[in-house]
Amino acid sequence: MKDYKALIEQYEVDVYPRRDVVLVKGKDAHVWDDQGNEYIDMAAGISVANIGHANKKVVEAISRQAETLITCPNTFYNDAKANFLEKLFSIAPKNLTRAFLTNSGTEAIEAAIKFARLNTKKTKIIAAMKGFHGRTYGALSATFKKEYREGFEPLVPGFDFAPYNNFEKLVELVDDDTAAIILEPIQGEGGINIGNKEYFQKVRELCNQKNILLIIDEIQTGFCRTGKLFAIEHHGIEADMMTLAKSIAGGFPMGALLCSDKIKVEKSKHGSTFGGNPLACAAGIAAIDFMLESKLWELAEQKGNYFKEKLAQYQLSKVREIRIVGLMIGIELKEKVQPYLEELLKRKIVALPAGTTVLRMLPPLVISYEDLDKVLEELVDLLK
Repeated sequence: MKDYKALIEQYEVDVYPRRDVVLVKGKDAHVWDDQGNEYIDMAAGISVANIGHANKKVVEAISRQAETLITCPNTFYNDAKANFLEKLFSIAPKNLTRAFLTNSGTEAIEAAIKFARLNTKKTKIIAAMKGFHGRTYGALSATFKKEYREGFEPLVPGFDFAPYNNFEKLVELVDDDTAAIILEPIQGEGGINIGNKEYFQKVRELCNQKNILLIIDEIQTGFCRTGKLFAIEHHGIEADMMTLAKSIAGGFPMGALLCSDKIKVEKSKHGSTFGGNPLACAAGIAAIDFMLESKLWELAEQKGNYFKEKLAQYQLSKVREIRIVGLMIGIELKEKVQPYLEELLKRKIVALPAGTTVLRMLPPLVISYEDLDKVLEELVDLLK
């Protein structure tokens, strides 16, 4: 049997803090390692496998499309792309009418930044402290965490940061050169910090008054995760641009920037080789169909409420705060989270950090109540 760990350590640039496990298979809310051990997946590839690993509809759609046409230059029309766009805009917020298709979330953020500057003829972007938007240069410039930024400066100029949910501090940063404000409806990487509805509504009104574009980053929150198709629905506002990725195509690499009619871009101003390729579009159609047919947002809300209510029954001495919206779960501990992640892995549960003290759980939304009960049992034992 090959030593997969050794091969990866030999050949891959070593940028990832890895767990000592080789994953080789997934189905629904379970994954298996190369030793045959089965785990409950409470990470879903960081909110990627919302519809479950190896979803049958997506597998069949990819297989069919792979036999027909895998790639198509964006200088040609394509049937798979046309059908995907029609499907995507059947569920998107109604004020968003056009899309630029990408391969990832960070590419969608890059497009949003470029389009904001292009359309406003202004340069400044205001983002939130503890916000995360990606690791390419523009997206990294909008990302707050200094550990991600250090060593790569100078980053793209013109970015400022305001405390999340603090409208007064944000207003202080606005000036005549402010092109856009970029926010996550719920900060994922930053700690499962839940956006305040009144704050988001004030930001929307400020953008209206000052001719500023509002970019909402739904890369982690989108596609049913929070009990709504998109988390922006919790805040009752409209975005001028909205970034999507992760679960958009059931685990197949894909992203999108959705734009309102305010956004105009001339031909050849931006582009992508693989963005919106037929294979990704076929996967995206199947993924959205599954979400709609199973009313996945309702399942996320019901299961999230169940998890929250069960967890609230216990006195957990090691917990500072629990933050849950749908199946976007953050448990803030009174100490560092890493030892607890390692212990959960020993107990065959895959979970994530969000900062140094927050235990983050983003399970596939198809997870069973039986699996949720098993996870609850282990959590209570660890955190009581």
